[in-house]
Amino acid sequence: MRAATMNQILPAKTDKTPMKTRFILLNTSHAGNVGAAARAMKVMGFSDLVLVAPRWDNVLRREETIQRASGALDVLANARVVATLDEAMDGLHHLCATAMTPRDFGPPTLEPRPHFAALAAEHRQNADFGVGFLFGSERFGMRNEDVYRCHTCLSIPTDPKFGSLNLGAAVQVLAYDWREALGGLATMLPPVDVGSASGAALAAQEPTPLADAQQLAGLLGHLEQSLKDIGFLDPEAPKKLMPRLNQLFNRAQVTQEEIHILRGIAKTMSQVAKTAAEKSKG
Repeated sequence: MRAATMNQILPAKTDKTPMKTRFILLNTSHAGNVGAAARAMKVMGFSDLVLVAPRWDNVLRREETIQRASGALDVLANARVVATLDEAMDGLHHLCATAMTPRDFGPPTLEPRPHFAALAAEHRQNADFGVGFLFGSERFGMRNEDVYRCHTCLSIPTDPKFGSLNLGAAVQVLAYDWREALGGLATMLPPVDVGSASGAALAAQEPTPLADAQQLAGLLGHLEQSLKDIGFLDPEAPKKLMPRLNQLFNRAQVTQEEIHILRGIAKTMSQVAKTAAEKSKG
C-alpha cells in the first residue's frame, strides 16, 4: 500500500473547543515525532501545530513525517514552521511548559489534570483565550529561558524509575487530558439563555481582553530597559529579576489595557531618567 502524499491533504478542520489550543514543538530533531504529534492531536480533535526551528526545514513533507501521521494529513497541512518562539506564541495567553525537572525561579510545576480542570473552568466563557503547550527537543528538552516564559510547568506522573516519554506519547497524554477537561469530544457547552435575567446580564458584559504572550514579552523588554535607565537593574549582574517579573505578570493575567498602562509608566521612567542625566551634565 502506497504511503499518503501531501497532495492528498484535506483542509484542516477548526477546533470546536471553548479556547484556542496550540501545540508548539521546539527544535524537533526527528521527523517521525512530528508525524506522531500530528496524529495524537487529530485523535483528540486539535489542529493547531507550530514547529520552532526544527532540524529539517521540510519536515512537514518528509516521508517519515507523513507515514507516522497515519492519516492526520490535515494537521500537517495546517501546521506552521517559524524561526522563534515569539512567532509561535502569537495570540496565546497561557503557556504550559513540559519538563521533568523544576527550574529555579521558573513557573510552578503541576500535574496536568488538576491544572487543566481549573484552567478550563476559569476561562470556559472566553472564546478568545489561547492556551499553548510547549515541548522541547528530544535530546535536550526545554531551555531554561523558554520555561521561564511559561505560566506553569506540567509534569506527567510516571514511574520514578523510568520517566522518559517519547515526544509523540507526551503530546498524546496532554492532548487527551486537555480534551477531557474541555468536556470530551461528545460534550457541547449549553448555549446561554439570553431570555433569562442572568443570561441577558452575561451577554451584555463586555469581556476585557487579556494580553497575549507576545504583548507580555514586549512589556518585559520595555520594562527591562527602563529599569536599566533608572539604575534599578544592573545589566552586568541582572540575576533573576526579569524571570521573576515574568512570573509575576503571568500570575496576574494582565489585560491589554493594563499592558498599555505599564508600558506608559516604563516610558515615563526612561524619560525622567534621561532628563535628570541631561540636567546633571549641564
